[in-house]
Amino acid sequence: METQRIDKWLWVARFFKTRSLAKAAIEGGKVHHHNDRVKVSKEVRIGMQFTIQQGFDKKTVTVLALSAQRGAAPIAQTLYEETTESIAKRELMASERKLHNLAKPDYRPSKKDRRQIHKFKQDNWTYSDDI
Repeated sequence: METQRIDKWLWVARFFKTRSLAKAAIEGGKVHHHNDRVKVSKEVRIGMQFTIQQGFDKKTVTVLALSAQRGAAPIAQTLYEETTESIAKRELMASERKLHNLAKPDYRPSKKDRRQIHKFKQDNWTYSDDI
């Protein structure tokens, strides 16, 4: 097997649960090859690099092998290799998201808290002409 459709390869490599989800992601612009959107019928060859966005995560993977049928997850992981830059970037983004979530309060502001927030904003409001 020399080539395979991108939607089938994404399904076989277990990026998506079904081929229809893979197709929807491709049509939605979540899969790129050389910074260009790909079509569902794009032929995948060994050595090609793709950028795949799943939720918050963007993965840049290199195709190592093709397979005719979907197998177990450990076998599917041998079909591709994620670049080291992609791994580092994903870990950095995940840590930033975690830190951002820590900055949020654990409770909703009460009526008194909201009044204080509004008063603070009004007292510290400046026009750009004054600066």
